Amino acid sequence: MATTTTKRDTGRRSELVRLGVAILTEKGFYNFSLDELVALAGVPKGSFHYYFNSKDAYGLEVIQAYSDYFVKKLDLHLTDTSLSPLERIKAFTEDASKGMQRHKFKRGCLVGNLSQELAALDENFRTKLLEVLQEWRDRIQVCLEEGKQVGEIREDADTAALSRYFWNAWEGAVMCSKLEKSRRPLDDASAAFLAHVAWPNQTQAS
Repeated sequence: MATTTTKRDTGRRSELVRLGVAILTEKGFYNFSLDELVALAGVPKGSFHYYFNSKDAYGLEVIQAYSDYFVKKLDLHLTDTSLSPLERIKAFTEDASKGMQRHKFKRGCLVGNLSQELAALDENFRTKLLEVLQEWRDRIQVCLEEGKQVGEIREDADTAALSRYFWNAWEGAVMCSKLEKSRRPLDDASAAFLAHVAWPNQTQAS
């Protein structure tokens, strides 16, 4: 009996986190209520406080869950050796653009959304969000380093700076796509980045 209860509780907790990823990605941290969350989950409000000490603790866990999901998406594309390194980056941006389209541009990037909302107000959130973003930067940098090895990118290119530039441009494009309800800003950001890093006159990612 104890085992069954543990499984049920674990599933309920996971469901609260899963719902939080969807809600926070669309609404942000301050624009959603715990009442809304527990209603969607179909659980009493007391259940939330059984699993999480506070809304802040819950938010940090949701960020980690989103990061785990997003890293898998990145790895799916950026480690695909059937494509060249720049083609892998293009494949990721295409997949992400289709995802925003699928959700009618109501959802953006949870990390980007919360960075604008919370980074200047809460040090714990700022530190966590930066940690997640750095992990994403590292993955793009590894892919760009592979691009050097196969001659897609200049040998003297600063891949750390380029990876930061990619995410700066991409997160801005995500915000603009939500404003415009269009994938055009995402397509523009992807094309401009790939054209900027390709060397010399590479066409693999075009």
